Amino acid sequence: MKLSVNSLCPCGSLIKYKKCCKVFHDEIKSPATALELMKSRFSAFAFFRSDYIIKTTDKNNSDFTLDTLSWENDIKLFCKNTNFNKLEILDFIDGEVESFVKFKAHLFQNKKDISFIEKSRFLKKNSIWLYVDGEFFDI
Repeated sequence: MKLSVNSLCPCGSLIKYKKCCKVFHDEIKSPATALELMKSRFSAFAFFRSDYIIKTTDKNNSDFTLDTLSWENDIKLFCKNTNFNKLEILDFIDGEVESFVKFKAHLFQNKKDISFIEKSRFLKKNSIWLYVDGEFFDI
């Protein structure tokens, strides 16, 4: 699926990407909630924005590495081989410092459904939301 700045944002907002998650990716503004961060990270994967994924990942995440070049290449390879069809928000627990977003990501690789459900944990550090980790559930 070919995406452009005029495409509907992959986060599911029904707004064009350029007026939705792109403002976060381009650092025009920061996500005000963990839900906004989660949705903008999904869109970042769809738009190959590995820089944003890295920047919004907490240092305590198991994927975090100081070898950002290798990490960036891994993210881009995943993005290149994946169709990000839909993001479905199932639950959102909004906290001051810690928040949780449960979602279903509808993904396909080589026409194979690799969709998953995850309950992601986010922490707010220095007024910025970061993705810490997630718990996966069977579909």
